[in-house]
Amino acid sequence: MRSIFFFAFIALAFNFSFAADGMRVAHIDSKLVFEGYKGTKKAQEEYDRQVAKWEQQANLLQKELAFVKERLEKQSLMISDEQKRELDAEYARRDAELKNFIEKIYGRNGELLSENEKVSAPIIALIKKAVNEIALSEGYDYVLDRATGAVLFWKNENDITQKVLDYLNSR
Repeated sequence: MRSIFFFAFIALAFNFSFAADGMRVAHIDSKLVFEGYKGTKKAQEEYDRQVAKWEQQANLLQKELAFVKERLEKQSLMISDEQKRELDAEYARRDAELKNFIEKIYGRNGELLSENEKVSAPIIALIKKAVNEIALSEGYDYVLDRATGAVLFWKNENDITQKVLDYLNSR
């Protein structure tokens, strides 16, 4: 909610300060563009197929682990200590295998995240290119994104970064 107020404030400030200079500001909703783009559906289907494969593999590993656990519970009283240790070791190995798989795929830096980026990055690049081309052809100085609050396009001649640095460093 805070970001909405911040974005509204920035947009309002842009409108007031740019109006006097004749600057043009446009805005888009990148979420709607991403969802409405025809190429997104194909990319989503590709992503969903890969996720389904990972889910099948995780389900298989879970079933194998459950089978070993069931054998261990049912047979623990009827088998030798050595066989019990072997089943315990197999259970531990399969449990570790499942946990490693889950971390590898679904963890913080897992393949799920990289697959999502791989599939969405080309679409995001196309959207940025389209925004830049439209902004340049229609004479916009800035294009704001309502979905993220980011500035997607700006003309370099409007950059006052060095002026601000010079001002701050001169004091």
